Amino acid sequence: MKYMLLLFDPENYWDSVSQEDMQDALAEHLAFARLLKERGVAFSGEAVHPAQNAVTLRPAGDGVVTVEAPFVERRQDFAGFYLIDCADLTEALDIARHCPIGAGIEVRPVWEASS
Repeated sequence: MKYMLLLFDPENYWDSVSQEDMQDALAEHLAFARLLKERGVAFSGEAVHPAQNAVTLRPAGDGVVTVEAPFVERRQDFAGFYLIDCADLTEALDIARHCPIGAGIEVRPVWEASS
């Protein structure tokens, strides 16, 4: 069985931490990745930009509306995710409009780690 570990931070956490604290946190994630590899656990993961950068698609009558807000209704369950590689947000939203929408789709940029 596969499990997704949804990581949550306090709101605006990454805007308030020092560069040193950020590097320490990233080092902890690298250590966790090494542990998973050592145990032979298959994994993938990405950090995402904060919720204020998200755009949500919601069903509206026979169509779909785009909402400049991060969240679908709280009474909805998180059901899964797709990771897509697009040129920009416009293309990502276009692709997301073709996805089965359920209660809503949150579109959020993924942080690209610098080496």
